[in-house]
Amino acid sequence: MTRATSLAFALAALLLAGCGSFPAADNGVAAKSAPKILAAARSAAIAAATVHVAGSIVSEGRPISLDMELVAGKGGQGRIRLAGLDIQLVRIDQALYINGSTAFYSRFLGPVAARVLRGKWLKESAEGGALAALATLTDLRRLLELTLADHGTLSRGVTRMIHGRRAVGVTDLAKGGTVYVATTGTPYPLEIVERGAGRLVFDSWNQPVSLAAPTSPININQLQTGR
Repeated sequence: MTRATSLAFALAALLLAGCGSFPAADNGVAAKSAPKILAAARSAAIAAATVHVAGSIVSEGRPISLDMELVAGKGGQGRIRLAGLDIQLVRIDQALYINGSTAFYSRFLGPVAARVLRGKWLKESAEGGALAALATLTDLRRLLELTLADHGTLSRGVTRMIHGRRAVGVTDLAKGGTVYVATTGTPYPLEIVERGAGRLVFDSWNQPVSLAAPTSPININQLQTGR
């Protein structure tokens, strides 16, 4: 083997070994107008298969903290904190499973039921049940609409690094919230910062998520009717 051939093989090996380390290509989103950046982020997010969402939002004047894995068209799983009450949630298709703290069960079902249900899972319909509103937080599309759809006049901001990725900010001038959208690779929303209301972080886009129904849940309708 000639020296030139050896050098060629060495360079090829070096390039192949490092092919996964090159940064993703610029997606051109930073050059767009603020409304088009937000539209691109919404389209990318809605088309995604899965995402992990963590942080806090304000819905109807109430702060909600969440740490959820979401699967498009299927459901999600994780934990939320609402009005000081801790809740574990799993939704798979139309079935919603809830494991609340003692304080949560006491608030909705009374102190006697709370003692009996400590550590147990409840099951009810994700559509129209007494606690079905919680299902919104397990639905990727509905959560994105909740956080990205309602806005006023938008302004494009500067680019910055968000969790290791370059992103451009789009600010709602009326409400003060800013969404940071990836400017390399797919233009996913990476973070939403709400003025005085915390932030949401979106990561692990399209990473595998396995949803599992809890074992031996108690049907909430039977619990309420006593049958």
